[in-house]
Amino acid sequence: MATSTTASVLKPAVLIVYAAGLLQGLTLVSFPALSSVFTQSLGFSAAEYGAVFLPQVTLAVVGATAGGALAGRLGLKQLLICALLANALSQLFLATAAFAGDAAFLSVMVATAALGFGFGLVGAPINSYPPTLFPAQPHASVVAAHTLIGLGLATGPVVAGVFLAMGAWFAFPLVLAALAVGLAAATAATALPQPPASPGVAAAAHHCPISAPAFWFSFAITVLYAFAEGTFANWAVIYLAEARGLPEMTAGLALSTFWGTLVIGRLLITVIVTRVSPKFVWASLPVLMIAAFLALPLAEGAVLGIGVFALAGLSCSAFLPLTITLASQRFPDHVAWVSSMMIAALMVGVGVGSFAVGALREMLSFEDLYRLSTAYPAAVLVLTIFVFRVRTPALAAEVR
Repeated sequence: MATSTTASVLKPAVLIVYAAGLLQGLTLVSFPALSSVFTQSLGFSAAEYGAVFLPQVTLAVVGATAGGALAGRLGLKQLLICALLANALSQLFLATAAFAGDAAFLSVMVATAALGFGFGLVGAPINSYPPTLFPAQPHASVVAAHTLIGLGLATGPVVAGVFLAMGAWFAFPLVLAALAVGLAAATAATALPQPPASPGVAAAAHHCPISAPAFWFSFAITVLYAFAEGTFANWAVIYLAEARGLPEMTAGLALSTFWGTLVIGRLLITVIVTRVSPKFVWASLPVLMIAAFLALPLAEGAVLGIGVFALAGLSCSAFLPLTITLASQRFPDHVAWVSSMMIAALMVGVGVGSFAVGALREMLSFEDLYRLSTAYPAAVLVLTIFVFRVRTPALAAEVR
């Protein structure tokens, strides 16, 4: 279906695509939100809890890599349905852990593997559909989709807390599974627009972006960004509670503030990029990341600690969706493949970054670790210079 799709068809398509983003955020945060259940009710050790995320990272890379190729064979609509069903499966296995006894650990491992695979698959449709639905505002449309993912990440722990307070934590993943199945059925019954093919599709099929320097610069930038985001998010509570002596509730509020300002920042930048060059906004965010890393060692009290993590969330806000859209614009004949590979890069960064930070934590104080982490956004700034200088055929008509 071309971009001339009628408004009556576009409205349900918009609801489907953006609802998928919100649900993806909710399912992604379901495991961290229930972390106390794993260590207390299910009896996982700290090492076992850390290990349950390894299948998620591995299968996310597999799903993202496969998703780019499958998008051309199955179509984006079928890929979105598969992603939703994989998410549903992950939540079913998570709920099953409550009744699995000694097999609870295995059940959770299968659950995170399915979640990772679904997240990898959803990269192509969630980043390809918005510019097709809103061709006049491609950057803002993708940022909006990622805003809803962030909203799911921010609200998921609150919703999970309700079920935890009721003593029925397993009902939370069951609700998410039902929503995922329902949305998959709605997707199957809804006409979704097909992203328009560029004139050079036939020729481009023989020139995969994997050999283009611009693609690898974008891939490396995404990995480095994942290092930075993971360092902010994964260690916020431990840093403020253990190194700064703040109450755990206050430390948890700082983490919620990080995700909250990330969502707010994406909402603001959705509007800003309609008036300001997306490239300018994209290149400015790493500067804010550096400022946040330098300010974290100075966070002595609750107000300053929460404030610095608010700055960190704002600095991370729209960087990933803008990276994806800018990379995709360079290779318009391979949008699904490029966006999937950027998701793979994100998961590579999350996996490698989590391991590296954990290893460095044995040798460095948090203060030194945060100062050292300024190298990630600083390297991103250097790579953006190369991205701006490298030319591809798709840049003949430069976007603002």
